Amino acid sequence: MKVISRSIILIFVSAVSALAQFQLNASQQAWVEETLANMSVDEKIGQLMFPVATATFTNQESEAFQEIKQNIQTYHVGGFHMQGGDPVTASLLISRMQQLTKVPLLITADFEGGPGSQVQGATRFPRAMAIGATGNPQYAYDAASFTAKEAKAMGYSVNFYPVVDVNNNPQNPIINIRSFGENPQSVAEFGAAYIKGTQDNGVIATAKHFPGHGDTTVDSHLELPVINFDRARLDLIELPPFQAAIKSGVDAVMTAHIYLPQFEKSPGVPASLSGSVTTGLLRKDLGFHGLIFTDALPMHAITSHFGAEQAVVMAISAGADVALIPLDVPKSFAALQQAVRKGEIAEPRLNESVRRLLAAKAWAGLNIQRTPDSNQVDVLVGSRAAQQKSQEIIERALTLIVDEKNAIPLKLDSNEQVLLLNIADADSRDSAGSAGSTFRSDFLRRHPKTLFASVPPAISRNESDLIRQLAGMSRTVVVSCSIRVASYKGSIGLTDVQEKLLREIARHDGPFAFALFGSPYLLDSIPELPSYALAYEFYPGAESAMVRALFGEIPFQGKLPVTVSKFPVGFNLKK
Repeated sequence: MKVISRSIILIFVSAVSALAQFQLNASQQAWVEETLANMSVDEKIGQLMFPVATATFTNQESEAFQEIKQNIQTYHVGGFHMQGGDPVTASLLISRMQQLTKVPLLITADFEGGPGSQVQGATRFPRAMAIGATGNPQYAYDAASFTAKEAKAMGYSVNFYPVVDVNNNPQNPIINIRSFGENPQSVAEFGAAYIKGTQDNGVIATAKHFPGHGDTTVDSHLELPVINFDRARLDLIELPPFQAAIKSGVDAVMTAHIYLPQFEKSPGVPASLSGSVTTGLLRKDLGFHGLIFTDALPMHAITSHFGAEQAVVMAISAGADVALIPLDVPKSFAALQQAVRKGEIAEPRLNESVRRLLAAKAWAGLNIQRTPDSNQVDVLVGSRAAQQKSQEIIERALTLIVDEKNAIPLKLDSNEQVLLLNIADADSRDSAGSAGSTFRSDFLRRHPKTLFASVPPAISRNESDLIRQLAGMSRTVVVSCSIRVASYKGSIGLTDVQEKLLREIARHDGPFAFALFGSPYLLDSIPELPSYALAYEFYPGAESAMVRALFGEIPFQGKLPVTVSKFPVGFNLKK
């Protein structure tokens, strides 16, 4: 009787697990094994790195395209994370990239707000909290389905969504409205629906940010959050949505740059670089066999504590399959080569990750057709059906919480002067400075006799005094307020000056209507607001929908997916 070594058994088990995870047919399985057998060690190493590329027009002789070409042909990268651009340009660049490579590339994107949140001209869908506010997981499936169809038409294979973090911390500056809510079971249900909608349409879904980034007050883009929870706590709050995602067949998980001292004994080593979390908790305890991506490695939670090459080696050693956006591809490639030569990363371990990546590529059909069909781009991307579904979802999400003066729906005489204030959490000079502009134009179309004033973060005393005077001269005051979630911002909320003025304006004697876009938690800071309507989003479609609701053209149908001030999950003001 022959004795089979433990290493051979492990290799066999990992092969079966990877192929079973992606449910490949015999032809796809054969392609995976044949491709793997014909790859050099260097080609396998390169598969583990996904650099970033911008989907703007790029001439093939340009420095940017030559860098892409080098990453593909010299360093054998397994894929790219794409940002920005328009559908045609993105599709063209992805085609060019796929034509350069021996093994097809996985192209990833953060389509959290639908493809339109990244690609101009594609459909913008509401983020998770707005979807959660509808109370209907079918909307998660629908948003995911349309997103996947548009993504696949352009050549994307992986969507880094859904966020299945449980946002139970109102001060969270980076998850917030990206989460479906604060109830773990609800987040699990909506997350599973989104995963199914994505993967039913041929795109790999990614549950993130493992093991849970919802109960933090720190943005990991800026510094390393510490989550000092034990397993019992994680089992109660953070892990159920990930367990549901795995049970529903999610093909990818993204690990978080958060430090869990009760799991990782090396001080300051985040989950994304921790074998205890990545392999121990995710692979072994939760039984996940799909792709593991790190969160983006240029984030300060990593760069402030680890060298660029060190982080890549640590991530792969910990059990990740992909080091996402390494800061320096050539140096990271060399560091991985050295780690393999020294035996720090064994070749069987290398094969595990490469086999998973090849299985993912076969599942996505890239072994048969690696370039997108250009004839489908202007058919599927930005379709009328997708636009209508997006608008339906945001309209169903709108939630009325407070209306003490019975001001909503607005009842305005045509000759009545109305004061419309726009409060935004960033100056109009920034890239998102158009917050409130759609609300303003749509409002003015309905009531031309409207005075308009902006309340910037650093509003002067003279400007504040003038706004108070205008409020005193107006029978009705309407406020649109935007509190936006953004990477590297590090905070969430209004400035003290803005809050002070808002408190004073809220004491207005006449009708008062307040519409909040983005983070829903302002009522925690200003509980005396006599009106409070939520959209959970901050894009033009959300502003248009809110104006219609304020004028009574559509009803407020959403329910709170999070606790806001004294109002519990599930609350809405019925009128």
